[in-house]
Amino acid sequence: MRKKTALIMLVLTTVTWISSCSSDDNSPPMVDTCSNGKQDGDETGVDCGGSCDPCKTSNLLAGEITEDVTLDATIEYELTGAYIVKDGGKLTIPAGTVIKASGGTSAYIAVAQGGQIFVNGTADNPVVMTSAKANPAPKDWGGLVICGKAPTNVGATATSEVADLTYGGTEAGDNSGSIQYLRVEYTGATFNGTKEFNGVSLFGVGSGTTFRYVQSYNGGDDGIEFFGGTVNGEFLVSLNSGDDSIDFADGWAGTGSNWYIAGGQKAGIEGSNNGDNGDASPVTNVTLENITVVGPVGEGALFYKEGGGDFTIDNFFISDVDLGVKVKDGDTEAAVRLEADKLVMTNVQFVDVESEFAYTDYTGTNTDFIQEGSATGAGNGAAAPDWASGWTVGLDNSGSQKGEALSGEVTGEVTLDASIAYELTSSYIVKDGGKLTIPAGTVIKATGGTSSYIAVAQGGQIFVNGTSDNPVVMTSGKAIPAPKDWGGLVICGKAPTNVGETATSEVADLTYGGTAADDNSGSIQYLRVEYTGATFNNTKEFNGVSLFGVGSGTTFEYVQSYNGGDDGIEFFGGTVSGKYLVSIGSGDDSIDFADGWTGNGDYWYIAGGAKAGIEGSNNGDNGDATPVTTTTLSNISVVGPVGEGALYFKEGGGNFTITNFYTSGVDLGVKVKDSDTEAGVRLEADALSINPMQFDSPADGFEQTDYTGANQDFITVGDNTGAGNGAAKPDWANGWTTGF
Repeated sequence: MRKKTALIMLVLTTVTWISSCSSDDNSPPMVDTCSNGKQDGDETGVDCGGSCDPCKTSNLLAGEITEDVTLDATIEYELTGAYIVKDGGKLTIPAGTVIKASGGTSAYIAVAQGGQIFVNGTADNPVVMTSAKANPAPKDWGGLVICGKAPTNVGATATSEVADLTYGGTEAGDNSGSIQYLRVEYTGATFNGTKEFNGVSLFGVGSGTTFRYVQSYNGGDDGIEFFGGTVNGEFLVSLNSGDDSIDFADGWAGTGSNWYIAGGQKAGIEGSNNGDNGDASPVTNVTLENITVVGPVGEGALFYKEGGGDFTIDNFFISDVDLGVKVKDGDTEAAVRLEADKLVMTNVQFVDVESEFAYTDYTGTNTDFIQEGSATGAGNGAAAPDWASGWTVGLDNSGSQKGEALSGEVTGEVTLDASIAYELTSSYIVKDGGKLTIPAGTVIKATGGTSSYIAVAQGGQIFVNGTSDNPVVMTSGKAIPAPKDWGGLVICGKAPTNVGETATSEVADLTYGGTAADDNSGSIQYLRVEYTGATFNNTKEFNGVSLFGVGSGTTFEYVQSYNGGDDGIEFFGGTVSGKYLVSIGSGDDSIDFADGWTGNGDYWYIAGGAKAGIEGSNNGDNGDATPVTTTTLSNISVVGPVGEGALYFKEGGGNFTITNFYTSGVDLGVKVKDSDTEAGVRLEADALSINPMQFDSPADGFEQTDYTGANQDFITVGDNTGAGNGAAKPDWANGWTTGF
């Protein structure tokens, strides 16, 4: 800093120099730029820097702005009180500026009607408004308040909830400036007994205002709130708000896109019309798209409240919530709008919902306003969006999964990534010569209904490399999954069957069968398929896993079907063996084999199937077709009830040798239709042998078999442990299975 005496001498010298000039000197008079309240000349700040005095290393902010003021990014500002941009004033905050508030509730930045603020942050150098405390916490200071002249439904004009500034009017295109790449932290100080600041509050702000790339972090009340107005909000982040994350009300007529919300105490988004009159006009009318809400949430991913309004929402990704849309029972105006289809939500995806999840608590007639579909939300589902990198705080992608859609064909070698959350949107087919490798821990969620299935064509290979601690899971993408949500896994090989030299798969229309008994379609270990069985057509449904003419060179072990809509696992001919298989909750038979299957089965655990525990047949059109189904099964548990026996020997049956067959809670051991002549012939020829078979806790009306022929000796009763622990979960199923 220059000494005062030096400054006095400079002034005297200047005066002397001016007075000594002749009257015909046309040099322009000197202008003092160092005390005019502007950043001009060669200054680097307001009235400082360049040829003026050096800029201070810190500066206090408080008071009113009535002219143009530009802050200096080299100064760390301290907000000690209210700092208000008045009508005609303009505040410009360059990229990288940091403002730390120390004045508690008294510290806030506000823009009055007619004032403007320009926050010129960048992705690499945002503007930050935060707490000055050594250990910052929510409610340390007020926040940012902007008041414009755009319409609201709370009167021609009103007074802002905090800061006592007028807002509202008729100027829909009003311009309060531009805010880009701004982060506000630790806001929400209590203004009075009933009012608290939000991170950013926009009161009647007009569409001429730019509001994008803004984050509220650890605010004590709402993160960001729109009180009427027409301004749009794009690329917004709200993390850890003490109330709602993003809130809009009072006739807001803007649009919102790319919002990422997580960790709020109450609603992810609270949308309302008017707290005093749900029918006030103009009615809140918004379009939202590309939205992510990550819970838990206290009042739903969306709280449709106080009359709600006209909302159109698309591409809404919701994770870890217990409630999708909340609507209070007493909100008559909101209910009327819901019944009139004023809330439309399309492509809504719920992921990893909580145990007590409900789509909505609305009890009216219209509950179709949520339409599920594939969504990426703000960009990466539950993970931090790419556009938020660099300028936000509190987002961590290291433990999050990015999403990727699966569909189409595999013709070369493709290896999936266990760190990616895959979405199966359609068929995904490994063609001849293709190889698909799925590493341990990979999760694939299907959202395309019947169109969603994974298939391996003849000559293709699949390698499912799960482990007991980290299985591969193929499941439904719906929030409340159910049987028949998607297709399943289909594998087609070149091994023999008895339905012709080659045939077409029951579903997926792929060729299978041939003469290569040792054909190799790959290796499947530690795989769980869930909620399969979508209806392919009027007579055909997918199974959990369907193996068509699959050869003995293929490994198929440690596989579970859970809550499938049709059969759990089915072998259509072929020579592949199946070991350590689990089928729970199948809508038809639990494990089925037919069409000349000549593989073996070892350690099968079956429970909760609607029909047969095991259905074994030769050929549905010709019970004597060759090659005849021939198998040895050992260490089998079937836990009932069963609808068609623990074993259904059907359509010619075949040559079955079964050892250590444990059943519990069944009413029928072996079912055989009276009219199945070929099956009867084989039974009389001792082609079925079960020794020992245990019937533990049989159901009422129990029969060992309903076969009425002469040979009743194919069952030898004796104790055994079946799949390992009788009716209990076998040890080999620990870690990778579900539903026990």
